[in-house]
Amino acid sequence: MALLRCEGVGSKTFLKCLEHCGDPEQVFKADSSTLATLGLREKSIHSIRNADWSRVESDLNWLAQADNHLIKISDDDYPQTLKEIADPPPLLFARGDVDLVHFPQIAIVGSRNPSSSGLQIATDFAYSLSQSGFTITSGLALGIDAASHRGALNAGAKTIAVTGTGLDRVYPAAHKDLATDIVNNGVLISEFPPGTSAKANHFPRRNRIISGLCMGLLVVEAAQKSGSLISARMALEQNREVFAIPGSIYNPLARGCNGLIRQGAKLVETTDDILQELKYNFEFSQPTVSASAPQITSTFNDINAEQQQILAAIQFSPTSIDSVVTATKISVENISANLLMLELQGYISAAPGGGYARLK
Repeated sequence: MALLRCEGVGSKTFLKCLEHCGDPEQVFKADSSTLATLGLREKSIHSIRNADWSRVESDLNWLAQADNHLIKISDDDYPQTLKEIADPPPLLFARGDVDLVHFPQIAIVGSRNPSSSGLQIATDFAYSLSQSGFTITSGLALGIDAASHRGALNAGAKTIAVTGTGLDRVYPAAHKDLATDIVNNGVLISEFPPGTSAKANHFPRRNRIISGLCMGLLVVEAAQKSGSLISARMALEQNREVFAIPGSIYNPLARGCNGLIRQGAKLVETTDDILQELKYNFEFSQPTVSASAPQITSTFNDINAEQQQILAAIQFSPTSIDSVVTATKISVENISANLLMLELQGYISAAPGGGYARLK
């Protein structure tokens, strides 16, 4: 932990030091010329020579608390899939059921600002894949990540959240309750020691752990330039299967997924598409969930004939009210009233620009 906290010592340098010196203690005993031959810069050598052992003591106090763990890359229980990536983290801090890192995992990632249908898709796929035997892994971020964790928890399953901060902090702060639920019903994982705050460069590093732990990675919604595409690229580099939910050409949040499909990612409409690709023979306790028709619980038993006619005129991409009027010949007043009922029942959702998109 002292070596991890030394300035300028990233995971690659850390592992290089271990390879040359055998164990971290010998790194601190090595002379400056030896450290220089390992590629360490002067500031890093100075940091090793003047390690802040009080911070290490603080780390040890954190580890002494219930449910807090540390896995070293030299340990037998370090996840083998993660050890095989190009840049494995030398240490993993964990809170919760640390054995979960050895379970077969599917990562689900996507936009921090998804559509309502994207949130429902992520929740449904996480629920169904959990029921099929997979542990759901994601990054605790807003949007698709949080929906994926909640989908797994709703299924009574456990989930893994890989964070970009120390595990004594929660980012975003709004996910404090979700993080607590995950500690109680899963595990939080980080390569960053306690006290580490959120920084922009931490999250791409976190993404390589998400993809490194999983067998396959599902992208639900992603713009053309997004962190989710970084995760997908890393997954490909790590020889993981990459899956993507297709979307409307008019939806900017679908362009990243559609681009991945053009590049060879598997187009996914149901959980069975993922299970067949991974050749896993799990028994389904839930029917497979269609991405184009997510399972949303209606607050009403049925909809009337006029509402069915209106629903048929609404696309899964944003549809204007004028288009619905033209297609149905129903008055604007009746359409407006019925749209409210359909939205309350979970059949549609409001879309940007004043239109509506169908959910099921």
